[in-house]
Amino acid sequence: MANYAYSQNVIDSFHIYPGIKLTLDKPSSQKHARNLLIFYGLPNGNTTEQTMGKAVQEWDDWHFDIQHIKAQTAFVRSKIPELNIIVCYLENELRSWPLWKQQHGSYKMILPHLIDSIYRGFAKRPTEVQLCGHSGGGSLIFGYLEGVTKIASYIKRISFLDANYGYDSSYLPKLVNWLRSDKKNVLNVFAYEDSQVVFKGKPIVSEKGGTWYRSHLMMSELGGSYYLELLRNDSLQVYSDGFSQVNFFLKKNPNKEILHTLQVERNGFIHTVLFGTRKENEGYEYYGQRAYTRFIK
Repeated sequence: MANYAYSQNVIDSFHIYPGIKLTLDKPSSQKHARNLLIFYGLPNGNTTEQTMGKAVQEWDDWHFDIQHIKAQTAFVRSKIPELNIIVCYLENELRSWPLWKQQHGSYKMILPHLIDSIYRGFAKRPTEVQLCGHSGGGSLIFGYLEGVTKIASYIKRISFLDANYGYDSSYLPKLVNWLRSDKKNVLNVFAYEDSQVVFKGKPIVSEKGGTWYRSHLMMSELGGSYYLELLRNDSLQVYSDGFSQVNFFLKKNPNKEILHTLQVERNGFIHTVLFGTRKENEGYEYYGQRAYTRFIK
């Protein structure tokens, strides 16, 4: 286990289960009454250090400058200082949750047990959990959903940051039952119009394989239980049920660019936590300029 101080926080990193690396970014002094524990499923091809981010030099790998979850976490902590905010980064040896699941047939048992075990390590205080993932990290969330008969009551937010490639109708009943079980439970889905993007002469996703298609499928199916109103329709479409419980953020893409990671970099992680709270859009804007630059170390 590695353990070192970082700007009044502590980073604990250790390996657990077959090929899983778990890294906790937690306040060095957890002095508040309540915890917010955020599980972050890493995107394909990225290490935990790259996902955390840092101030880059010209010789550094570009992956260090595209997510900055560490700095975005610091921004969120500055907005809700009354909570102990802990981020748990989940990485695997293949740097791909879809591939890891293919090689570990018992993932339906492993992933729920992993989430529950870490949660219980903090549950001496009231602790709410957010499941969050970017890119292939969404596969970790779906793996958890496959392994449970119902979503744990301590999970209060589920956020897909351009990560719902694996969605199909089988997940709908569990999501709807979870949403109905507590009006404070929140589902956030972020996607961009990837269906028309061509890279090196080939589409980057299949006709029905991208997050644009999957997000519209989710909206259509959730529409049987929730009326999703179009709240904004310019370069960004925002759909919500009116109570900020079910929310879709869909980035239009007229220039057919690859905007996959920009949805995270441009305050996306911040928005997954603060949207629907009294701190929504305070000092930041989703898909605006980086609001967390001063926190990059």
